[in-house]
Amino acid sequence: MKKISILTVTVCSMLAFGQKVSDYKYISVPSKFSTFKKEDFGLEGLLTKTLRGKNYTVISEDKLQWPADAQSNPCNVVMADVINDSGLLRNKVLLQFKDCNGKIVSSAKGASNIKEYKEGYQDALKQTFVSISPANPVNQVSSATQPAALETAASVPAVESSASVENTSVRFSNGKTDLQKVQIDASQFILVGNNSSSPFATFKATAKSDVFRVKLQNGESTLGYYENGNIVIELPQGNGNYTKETFTRK
Repeated sequence: MKKISILTVTVCSMLAFGQKVSDYKYISVPSKFSTFKKEDFGLEGLLTKTLRGKNYTVISEDKLQWPADAQSNPCNVVMADVINDSGLLRNKVLLQFKDCNGKIVSSAKGASNIKEYKEGYQDALKQTFVSISPANPVNQVSSATQPAALETAASVPAVESSASVENTSVRFSNGKTDLQKVQIDASQFILVGNNSSSPFATFKATAKSDVFRVKLQNGESTLGYYENGNIVIELPQGNGNYTKETFTRK
């Protein structure tokens, strides 16, 4: 059968915090994509080869195997996924890249009328590659795209000491666990352990000053707030109650 490729590509670039895929050095590619668990038709290898050819460092989904600088700052890693978006007549895929907070940095669609699955899916995926620029990484913590974010990264919140220090040196402890505060942008920050591959907690601002929505490492959601310069997290318990965990600035 004569194989005819559809060369029309619909590319949707959705930028989170003004960032692009090319801003990242590391791209995590899973061994199996979420909608191709039984057979990936060579898509993982094809994507990995293309990304490396564009000077990205491709790493696995296992965070314990990440390089030290990626483990210390997971927000320098963008996560790739290829989603089966096929219809009745065409093999179609959606290539997505998400940041450390699960926000879509960019996405691109590709379609092929090649009927064979392997050749068709690979053809569709190749069409999305035009949306990927060569790597030109920036540090996702120290750089920001808005003046407000730059100001926040250079200083700590007003409730803390006015004698501000660099963001990377702000540390908190509850007496058992030592954590580093990393300001992501003007409205959110994370607490992360020195040897952890993922944030202990992610804080996002609410409408109330110094009160945050918090997503814990285990996926649970709760509240956090500043109290006398310390960070307090309300930790959910199995019985529906909460305990107050206070992290004091060191």
